[in-house]
Amino acid sequence: MRPILSTTAALVLALCAAQAQAQEKPELVIYTYESFVSEWGPGPAIAARFEETCDCKVRFVGAGDGAALLGRLRLEGARSPADIVLGLDTNLTAEATATGLFAPHGLEAPELSLPVAWDDPVFLPYDWSYFAFVYDKDRLAEPPSSFEDLIASDVSVVIHDPRSSTPGLGLMLWVKTAYGDRAPEIWEGLRERVVTVTPGWSEAYGLFLNGEVDMALAYTTSPAYHLIAEDDDRKAAAIFDEGHYMQIEVAGVTAASDQPELAREFLAFMLGDGFQEIIPETNWMYPAHTPTAGLPEGFRGLAVPAKPLLLSPEEARAAREGALDEWLRAFSG
Repeated sequence: MRPILSTTAALVLALCAAQAQAQEKPELVIYTYESFVSEWGPGPAIAARFEETCDCKVRFVGAGDGAALLGRLRLEGARSPADIVLGLDTNLTAEATATGLFAPHGLEAPELSLPVAWDDPVFLPYDWSYFAFVYDKDRLAEPPSSFEDLIASDVSVVIHDPRSSTPGLGLMLWVKTAYGDRAPEIWEGLRERVVTVTPGWSEAYGLFLNGEVDMALAYTTSPAYHLIAEDDDRKAAAIFDEGHYMQIEVAGVTAASDQPELAREFLAFMLGDGFQEIIPETNWMYPAHTPTAGLPEGFRGLAVPAKPLLLSPEEARAAREGALDEWLRAFSG
């Protein structure tokens, strides 16, 4: 019996040691938006790939939609367990930097595939696209070709709240950038077309897919999902004459992180093929750095706006309060 007991004891000790070693692995906590961490989103695959290289544990935490991330970090302040916030965009980066809750990334980004130059010392991009209203070609044969055309139609739409949703914020700045002082007039007209305003992405797009509205605020890349995942070529993005506002999504290291080097290692990984090749067919956006294998076939025939619109982070921060007041006057009544 003694040899058996000794072998058993040794096995127990080995298992305990393995468990202790696993528990000692550093944990990287990443705040992001809910769809990123869903089973069909990029989070699970990205976590698995990074864990293969880092000898660490990645824990994604869904914290509402994109614009809610900054609010949560502000509430937690220096006590936040987050090492990285992933899911802000350039409409929020100037405001985020001003909080002092983020640290410089200290990394040299590879050549990026963005339509604009990138020189932000605090945030690095991971994907981008253009905001657009998506429709079903079988249900809407002639989509509107501008906001004014939409106002004059009987088309129903769903949009997102700019206070909680980065697409909602993007739409608000899209109207402001395209129409300037006429923005309040445009919102007043759009109010008649908007069936409801949702807190975030999932609720809004679900209403469209269920046939409850004619169009939903989404992206020019959203039809790629239907084409690739569902073999459905009926979904398309309506292209507007006044141009389309861009969204560039970013990630940054928190100043309070207890794993700053690991966090920067993740940001470097984020711009490599291991991360970027996952983005197109899970987050349904253009990758910030086109992977070696290129884009999936379904992305190559997407509509591309002739007139890109984008405020600098500083311009977006300066415009946000006034644009929100205009939006609220139209939709809070």
